[in-house]
Amino acid sequence: MSITPLTPAIGGLVEGVELARPFDDDDETVGALREGLLAHKVLFFRSQPMTEDEQVRLAGCFGEIDLPLFRTASSGRPEVLVLDQVAPRGEGADSWHADNTYMETPPMASILQALRLPGVGGDTCFASMEAAYDALSSPMRQFLDGLTAVHSLEIMAERTRHVANASLRDEVAKWPPVVHPVVRIHPETGRRMLNVNANWTSHVVELSRAEGDALLRFLYQHLQAPEFQVRFHWEEESVAIWDNRAVQHYAVADYNERRVMQRVTVAGDRPFGPARSGPP
Repeated sequence: MSITPLTPAIGGLVEGVELARPFDDDDETVGALREGLLAHKVLFFRSQPMTEDEQVRLAGCFGEIDLPLFRTASSGRPEVLVLDQVAPRGEGADSWHADNTYMETPPMASILQALRLPGVGGDTCFASMEAAYDALSSPMRQFLDGLTAVHSLEIMAERTRHVANASLRDEVAKWPPVVHPVVRIHPETGRRMLNVNANWTSHVVELSRAEGDALLRFLYQHLQAPEFQVRFHWEEESVAIWDNRAVQHYAVADYNERRVMQRVTVAGDRPFGPARSGPP
């Protein structure tokens, strides 16, 4: 197996592995994939057909499976979310975000497979939140360390009435708002990363609403810098695996033909951040 870096900050193209085959827990390939994910934050694969069962089995090599918030008619198993879209603009994925940070324990990783693609368009962009944090000035990093922010499903429920034919409004009561650090420490690498996103982050706890809104606008703009990004052009049977703790992504909504993607998500842990050494 080999991994070719695609940018200095993020992204690796993996060759010489067959994802559909069974892996043992102590398989060297699984260990190499886990190390590659930590190093490159998102791994890309070409020509990797997988059934739903095979994709779920692969996800299990990285941890427990996180059941999706809702199922669509095309989802054959409860662990699998099938995203079948034609005109996706405004449905939430075309905004920089990490998956499901409204949860106390957001997902650790996602595995996404392309089943059907439009004739042109439908790329996905990924950005390293570690690189975004590191690029801030030292005073700004010190200011952010120790701040916390509220994440809520209510934001997307208000913005998008229906996603993939499932109403988020029906789920809000089951998922009360949670507080996460603005800067998260990666539980495996120890690196610091930005941990706010426009889809789920409501406000900064320690600041006034006006101050917090201004700070969040700055951070959302900052994390979009091309220097932190890699853009992936999908082919049918392509697969992406990304570290949801360290990466935000943006699904480019530039198509009006059918695009079908199959996702399985790996459960994560509760984010923790650096302790503040002085007043904000």
